[in-house]
Amino acid sequence: MIRAAFPGSFDPPTFGHIDIIERSRAVFDELVVVIAENKQKQYLFSAEERRVMMAGMVKDWENVTVMPCDTLIVELLRRENIKIMVRGVRNVTDFSYESELSMMNKALSPGIETIFMMTRPEYIVLRSSSVRELAAFDGDLSGLVPPVVADALRKKYSKS
Repeated sequence: MIRAAFPGSFDPPTFGHIDIIERSRAVFDELVVVIAENKQKQYLFSAEERRVMMAGMVKDWENVTVMPCDTLIVELLRRENIKIMVRGVRNVTDFSYESELSMMNKALSPGIETIFMMTRPEYIVLRSSSVRELAAFDGDLSGLVPPVVADALRKKYSKS
């Protein structure tokens, strides 16, 4: 059985993330979506809010689970005996960043391999930070995020 993990902050989850999850789950026997909690970052949504949104979006896929992580991702993968990390890549800038990160992860945990999956063309410019900015200005989020995420974003920004 081949298990893989798709880590990210998912703040918020987008259709681009869902696309990578859907395609990865077809390749691997089990896919664990890891909701990263980096103490150095400030998030719009808490780790629990992100976990709940993501779990709702993948609930119909039996081979996909969601778990939070507040440690190094490679530590979680070692603990869970997951040897493959999937990373979504939209462009050369993403690839440059992700390849450097994968080399660091390889140094920390030589047994973990990173696989890069190119995004579909329709999601090439889709970034969580852009979605947050658009939501802050009450922009149209259809086509960018699932309705549950759009609703959560509207609620967050209506409180601001």
